[in-house]
Amino acid sequence: MKMKFPMVACLAAAALVVPAGPAMADSSEHPPRTLVEGLAAPLSLAVDAEESVLVTQNFAGRLNRVNDDGTTTTLYQAKEGWDVGGVEVRHGLTYFLESVGAGMGDPEALQGHLKSIDQDGDVRTIADLARYERKHNPDGDQHYGFGSDVSDECLAGWPAFPPARYKGGVDSHPYAVAVRSGKAYVADAGANAILEVDLESGDISTLAVLPPRPTVIPESATRPEEEGGLGVPACVAGKEYAFEPVPTDVEIGPDGWLYVTSLPGGPESPALGERGAIFKINPWTGETKLWAEDILSPTGLAIADNGDVYVASLFGGNILKFRDSGDTPSEFLAVNQPAAVEFQDGHLYATVDGLSGAPAGPGAPPPAEPFLGKVTRVHID
Repeated sequence: MKMKFPMVACLAAAALVVPAGPAMADSSEHPPRTLVEGLAAPLSLAVDAEESVLVTQNFAGRLNRVNDDGTTTTLYQAKEGWDVGGVEVRHGLTYFLESVGAGMGDPEALQGHLKSIDQDGDVRTIADLARYERKHNPDGDQHYGFGSDVSDECLAGWPAFPPARYKGGVDSHPYAVAVRSGKAYVADAGANAILEVDLESGDISTLAVLPPRPTVIPESATRPEEEGGLGVPACVAGKEYAFEPVPTDVEIGPDGWLYVTSLPGGPESPALGERGAIFKINPWTGETKLWAEDILSPTGLAIADNGDVYVASLFGGNILKFRDSGDTPSEFLAVNQPAAVEFQDGHLYATVDGLSGAPAGPGAPPPAEPFLGKVTRVHID
């Protein structure tokens, strides 16, 4: 049984209750430049050494190259109903992820692959990520929900979703990828894990399972939803609920460690506050450290050459800048629904209006055009 909706579908549904961020505003000396617009749910982004920009239109199942004239060229089109995301470029090869079936309640229906496409357009399937999830379920021993200090009688009034107490279920939604030295590191938003893939053999292993994200349920959450609460029973106020740690992006830092953004696997609304986080993972040992927290909906991460970390806060309506672990971030750029960010050669690239074209919930069709998604670029001093 699935314990959460597909990550991006949850975000799209949450967008109905979270106020939209501000229109794009320049917070640097250099105004952002729009490279392309009219995209549907542009949730992943990659920029190679020649500053060639690749973007995914996730729900359309499409991988595009952005042309200099503001048009796009389709490099890959998935089958209808499939999601394409998590793009990375290395040594002339483009790596990307595609998946289907997450959140539909049937583990056998899950499909997810790491693929590559070369400069001639030839596509290779490298690894079957959904099959690995069905066989190993990396977070299967991890406990989520309330602990034993909350009685069954109290939880009789808890809503059906998310469950009051459970272990990690079989779920896979490969969402982001980073590549280095013959290895791909896949952030699987369904598995709550970072997977390591050998690019030659396709062998998969679990590098790290992210730890649960505990949250103390505030008294305000007991208010009805129409009053800004969640309508949960009063007896859970002050009790801790361990939410799932949904990974949304993975990047390799100048120190060689992986940096991973994580959404809280529950309501993404003001009722529970800013609960997103950034983890650091040692790619040689799997050691995992909390690097920063209290971030609203962190969905994308980029690291500059000097180690500064830029994070897309999807519902915060801005891109944040961190200089170090535990640092209070500054606002780098105010922008509506930033979803993905990438750094290359002194520029920060970002997708904007990232949920334009996303369905309103699981099984819902994408809305009709016009789509508002964009890719922008801003110079960093």
